[in-house]
Amino acid sequence: MEGRLDDRILALIEECGGSEDADLIKEMIITSLKLIEHKENRGDLKILHRAMRELRYAFKVFSAYRQVRKVTVFGSSRTSEDDPAYKLAERFAQLIVRRGFMVITGAGDGVMKGAQAGAGREMSFGANIVLPFEQVPNEYILDDPKLVTFRYFFTRKLMFLKEAHAVVLFPGGFGTLDECFEALTLIQTGKTELVPVVLLDVPGGTYWHRWKDYVEQDLLKPGMISPEDMHLFRLVHDEREAAEEITRFYRLYHSSRYVDDRLVVRLERRPTEAQVEALNREFADILNGGPIVLGDALPEEENEPQLSHLPRLIFPFNRRHFGRLRQLVDRINGWPV
Repeated sequence: MEGRLDDRILALIEECGGSEDADLIKEMIITSLKLIEHKENRGDLKILHRAMRELRYAFKVFSAYRQVRKVTVFGSSRTSEDDPAYKLAERFAQLIVRRGFMVITGAGDGVMKGAQAGAGREMSFGANIVLPFEQVPNEYILDDPKLVTFRYFFTRKLMFLKEAHAVVLFPGGFGTLDECFEALTLIQTGKTELVPVVLLDVPGGTYWHRWKDYVEQDLLKPGMISPEDMHLFRLVHDEREAAEEITRFYRLYHSSRYVDDRLVVRLERRPTEAQVEALNREFADILNGGPIVLGDALPEEENEPQLSHLPRLIFPFNRRHFGRLRQLVDRINGWPV
């Protein structure tokens, strides 16, 4: 019975145009059919249906811009347009767009609106959320095809971080702090890409300084986080510093992915043997039974042909010390060109 079902589903996928990932699509369909057997209640089915529908549409919207780096901007929706933080968000977005990045915000007012005003409609994405009190998208993203509306915070936050090549956080309320800790948690545990996290406040602002004091006194000091975790973010007070932190991260580092038990770090320039040896000495503590070696694209990376020309550093990362991994990236980006 199960074999016949597999064949029928694969035939249906072929009728719909076929896919090189037919095996995964088949498994998703079978998972859905198993809900009949488990007799899930209608409320649970609605959650599953809506979440999959939201993600499918969001993937479609972002897929056309997959090769463009993006910065996700978080901050208060209650910041007024005459607030210095609004103006700072606007200036930052203008600057980072000039450096080739697009901007993603929650599509609302306040800091989100300021960032999209600075980025402009063409270079903006909006990830709006349906709330009991309606959140209307700001005029800079309203009716734009790059606006996606979510019912659930978890699907929305997934897209904020999945598509981000950097995260910039302005002062905000519960939502901003939630997004800050979620971003850091996912990076600290390796559940999302290693990206720069920038805490940006106006000159003389104390919001993120007080937050950092809390982290140091109540998380770091009693050992709830490690000293290396403090390298996962940077606090700045100027849009130029924020933009420089992001662009410096991609100075020589390009991207990374895992192939089996190896981390493959792609670089913009081929390092010297001496530079690789120095990395092996300095970061021996994060290597899991083997050295950092210089190499080229692995056969398992053939699904990313646009990156095949980049040189690689390949090593068995222990998948635990991501603050140290950030330090390794910073060391690479400090090499002379």
